[in-house]
Amino acid sequence: MTGVQPVETACESGEPLPDVTHWKEFVCGGGAAFCNIIISYPLNKLIFRQMMHGVETTFALNQLQKEGAAYLYRGMLPPLLQRSVSMSLMFGVYNEVLQPQLNYCVNPYVAKTVAGLVAGCVEATLMPFERIQTLLIHPKFHKEFKNTAHATRHIAGRYGIKEFYRGLTPILMRNGPSNAMFFIIRDEVRLLLPPQEQVLYKSLQDFLAGATIGAFLSTLFYPLNVIKIAMQCELGGPHRTVAYEFSYILRKRGSKFANFYHGALLNISRAFLSWGIVNASYEVFRKMLYA
Repeated sequence: MTGVQPVETACESGEPLPDVTHWKEFVCGGGAAFCNIIISYPLNKLIFRQMMHGVETTFALNQLQKEGAAYLYRGMLPPLLQRSVSMSLMFGVYNEVLQPQLNYCVNPYVAKTVAGLVAGCVEATLMPFERIQTLLIHPKFHKEFKNTAHATRHIAGRYGIKEFYRGLTPILMRNGPSNAMFFIIRDEVRLLLPPQEQVLYKSLQDFLAGATIGAFLSTLFYPLNVIKIAMQCELGGPHRTVAYEFSYILRKRGSKFANFYHGALLNISRAFLSWGIVNASYEVFRKMLYA
């Protein structure tokens, strides 16, 4: 990830920045996401249940225990594919959009914001994976859909392509701004942290930096995820707006905005772990590929 100092050097010298993007950034992002999903999927599923039903942790945990271990990793293939490709696009597209702007000495904060928004919009094209995962995790579809392929054929045959993109608006509202904020804050934090020579300390520092930023942003955009899941738990019928879904959930949960944050504590733990793994893994892959 390029920081602020290379931008100043390029602008002062008039020379373009070295090209450090291309396929390597895409591989680093995809590899980091793969590591993250394998480790954190059970926790993600538990948080999903809390978002979906607005229940406490113990109730959601009891649900998963009653369903048994056979269903614990059910629905993992879509997020594994989606997140691997999505993170690949997040880091890769971000750098592809960022570098030309920095070469022309665009204000680095403006450049990072634009690059983050573009990367977020490109990521949103993969939302059918997220859509199928939601249906596979929902208990009422356990007997209706056997697996990812079965759910995909059913939706495409009966409802068409549009049904795969139910809930697109909250995803766009989440992806772009959160990406831009992640990269801006990440670069600022890296400038403040002391350089580490030992690999272990460097990885720990990367983990803690990514974990803290990810937990903060995940909490900030948590209500949008609640709205997105509520939209995607439906199959067929009208596509409701974000405003309608927000009002409906608010009324359903006692007209208290705080009730949008059921599962938020676990979500912070999940985001802390996930983004810590992503950031540390990304840096490890990057060091290997750019060595």
